[in-house]
Amino acid sequence: MYIKLALGNVRRSLRDYSVYFATLALAACLLYSFIASGDYLLALDLTPDQRAIYAKSGTVLEGFSVFVVVIFIFLVAYANRFIVRRRKREFGLYALVGMPRHGVAAVLALEGLVVGAASLAAGIILGGLLSPVFSAIAAFVFDAPWRFQASFSPGAATWTAGCFVAITALGAAACARDVLRRPLVDLMCAERAPEHLAFGTKRAARIQFVAALPLLAIVWGTCVFQPMYFIVFIIPMGFAAFGATYLVMRSAAWRWGAQARRHAEVYWTGLRAFTVRQVEARVSSTAAALSCVCVLVAAAVCMTCAGFAFSVGMRSPGALIENASSLAPIGFVGIFYGAAFLVTAAAILALQQLSGAADARQAFETLRELGCERAMARASLRAQVRLCFAAPLAGALIHDVFGLVLVAFLALVLGSASFALVVAGVLGFTVAIMGAYYLITCRACERLLL
Repeated sequence: MYIKLALGNVRRSLRDYSVYFATLALAACLLYSFIASGDYLLALDLTPDQRAIYAKSGTVLEGFSVFVVVIFIFLVAYANRFIVRRRKREFGLYALVGMPRHGVAAVLALEGLVVGAASLAAGIILGGLLSPVFSAIAAFVFDAPWRFQASFSPGAATWTAGCFVAITALGAAACARDVLRRPLVDLMCAERAPEHLAFGTKRAARIQFVAALPLLAIVWGTCVFQPMYFIVFIIPMGFAAFGATYLVMRSAAWRWGAQARRHAEVYWTGLRAFTVRQVEARVSSTAAALSCVCVLVAAAVCMTCAGFAFSVGMRSPGALIENASSLAPIGFVGIFYGAAFLVTAAAILALQQLSGAADARQAFETLRELGCERAMARASLRAQVRLCFAAPLAGALIHDVFGLVLVAFLALVLGSASFALVVAGVLGFTVAIMGAYYLITCRACERLLL
């Protein structure tokens, strides 16, 4: 019975699960393609020396794949939180009609496993179909000859399947635990429960901003003046950057609202007051998500620039390393991580905005009942989404001012060429992707609310 109910819920909730399914499928595709890249290269016409270098790179790529799995675990956890938040009332109704709590948790876990299995299959199939594209990228980075050839890597598929089984099981267990530990009244009233805004005073905003300054000084100062220490402690530095960005985001959200109210003639024009209140109502969870996106985008830009600098840039006559292809594995890892981080950031933004739109449905319905014009409601919605895209992108560009100093230093030491052109291209691509994703997210939220 539970399996039949889970399958029916997946079919009925196709709109909710479409973003979740696409996110998991894309993650599976990237993970499979990353592991299979060594097979793509060895399938090309290579010299014996090239094969020796590329065979060694396979070990490097497999080692770094562990960190990719950690990234996607975080992404799946965030996606699961989105699904559970939207359907808590439904789970409460199951319990209200007599279904035991362990039965509700079993249904939710089965739904996650069904979607996980389907997305895994779709991701591996998509990775196989796109294997010529990924093979061309790998050949370009490694400066190897390339020909159009589709390929499939059983070893990469097995590794990806094993990782996804673990990721999906952890996600399903976390969702089931969340439902089991919540009282029935919390599940039934989840849609109407307002977010608790802690530290929402002027003094607290100042304290948070001041607390962020030493963290930013440590991260940026180490990046510029002690680059080798930054590389060694890059993971703690990433957490410090996230914490500082989170504090700045919360402080900036309070200051933005306070500044808007100082100009009454503008604040009470149109739906600006409504827009400000909607942003402030969920500043706690929004700040966490946007801070994560900010750090991911900043890391994506730096790693992609480093990847191109340590691969394509090393082919110049002035390079200090004779065999430039020896750094190609590091360059490919940087480019792939940049792509993975950018995809993760975009998915988090989409899920966060769709979750916020679902929570704001009652507010927009009230606007409609009061006679608000659809164009005004659309403008308010777009303003909220635009702020949530512009804030992390601006923060990421500020982080990149210091991060790219480190990458430029390493590129200069190694004799990499055309670094300025690489930076301009990567920044332009990142801004274009975020702009396109902003338009897509606006459209999705409008369909949900308007």
